[in-house]
Amino acid sequence: MRLGVLDVGSNTVHLLVVDAHPGARPLPASSHKIELRLAEQLDDEGRISPAAEKSLLRFVESSLRVGEDLGVEEVIGFATSAIRDAPNGEEILARVRQETGVELHVLGGGDEARLTFLAVRRWFGWSAGRLLLLDIGGGSLEIAAGQDELPDVAISLPLGAGRLTRDRLIGDPPASDQVRAARRYVRAEVGRVVRDVVRAGHPDQAVGSSKTFRTLARICSPEETEGHARVLRCADLAEWVPRLAAMSEADRAELPGVSVGRARQILAGALVAEAAMELLGVESLQISPWALREGVILRRLDDLRGTAVPGF
Repeated sequence: MRLGVLDVGSNTVHLLVVDAHPGARPLPASSHKIELRLAEQLDDEGRISPAAEKSLLRFVESSLRVGEDLGVEEVIGFATSAIRDAPNGEEILARVRQETGVELHVLGGGDEARLTFLAVRRWFGWSAGRLLLLDIGGGSLEIAAGQDELPDVAISLPLGAGRLTRDRLIGDPPASDQVRAARRYVRAEVGRVVRDVVRAGHPDQAVGSSKTFRTLARICSPEETEGHARVLRCADLAEWVPRLAAMSEADRAELPGVSVGRARQILAGALVAEAAMELLGVESLQISPWALREGVILRRLDDLRGTAVPGF
């Protein structure tokens, strides 16, 4: 069957169309997206702005037209931390449902971590052993660890690249005291959960998913060619963090893999990635091509054939 997955993230709103069948690998057929950056379009009370809501509605409507043209049989819609945390999130969901007929299901932070872990587990397979997953979105950092498809620990922290940039890294480039304060804050937040993650056992394979990790891997190792598994090394990242902090957004946008829309946030992403890797004792991460969207697809396919793991 042809599925459309509508992902309302904190950075990007994305319709991914896939040909998906139970027991088979989902095959991407089309991609339609916009960098809306909902995590940054907030007022003083944390409410998503009317302009951002209007853009979201227009995109959902256009996604439905794209899906219809491509023969999509079912649209699965979900939203993450930007909608989840906004005081007017429920109002926006109701308007989307009323005006487009699309039901956007809000995922909790733990759900995000578990579904992303499912996707990473299926990608790397059982031979990877015990996995440790790190995923940096626009609004949150997800950490999950375990040796099965359902992780033993699934944690979500408010350390997304968009959120951290909006709240703590103002300026182009931000002042050095802001960077130091943001670094202290990130490490304190990650430090609170290190014990919980470590108690899940030493990982056989550490994995990073999300656009932020893919971008950081390209920055740190631009010589690695496409088609080969990318790796992000903590030592390389530590060298790049101060360089990113000193760069303007325009200079960052010239780096490999950094889009203009992501240039402002990549420093925050680097601070979070470095903190998580160092505090959890991770020397390097394999970068997973699959993340939350694929986890949602896999979960739906498991539902269709009645093999979903209890606990999701």
